[in-house]
Amino acid sequence: MTETAENVGAYAERLADAELTHRVSQFYFHEAELLDDGRFADWLDCFDDDLFYWAPLRTNRLRRQAALSVGVPGEAAYFDETKESLAWRIRRYDSGMAWAEDPPSRTRHLVTNVMVRHTGENQLTVRSAFLVYRNRLQTETDIYAGGRIDTLRVAEDGTFKVFKREIYFDANVLQAKNLSTFF
Repeated sequence: MTETAENVGAYAERLADAELTHRVSQFYFHEAELLDDGRFADWLDCFDDDLFYWAPLRTNRLRRQAALSVGVPGEAAYFDETKESLAWRIRRYDSGMAWAEDPPSRTRHLVTNVMVRHTGENQLTVRSAFLVYRNRLQTETDIYAGGRIDTLRVAEDGTFKVFKREIYFDANVLQAKNLSTFF
């Protein structure tokens, strides 16, 4: 299909304006900073109380079966979390019982390609790409690449809270020894 002025205009109407896109991007950059600084309890405040945090398993499929390559809720997943279960994991880190994070990992979260769309009153859908570098001890290094689809609620004061995060790793098999990193 060729792009006509009408098609481009209709597509652009669904996109958020530059100012809102910048504010959402800054929200994501702040979230990445909190994670990289190990401020997990503060990071948790970026989420709404009814959070759904999910990373489905992926499989390699033929092109005609592409729709089956991503798991659905209720099937096996890398993450199938709530705000409460994330809080439990964070408390476990702080307890010294999380041996996979003692000593703690060093991470660098890069977030890019932020696309913001209005999907309802006081609600945004945001697609973004991420690259997360993790290093622990002398030889443990992991790199995760993928995309996220978030649904954000916009409060009356203009702040954002994530109430749904879908994490799609580009790799269908993660090579890391553990998956203790937050995305």
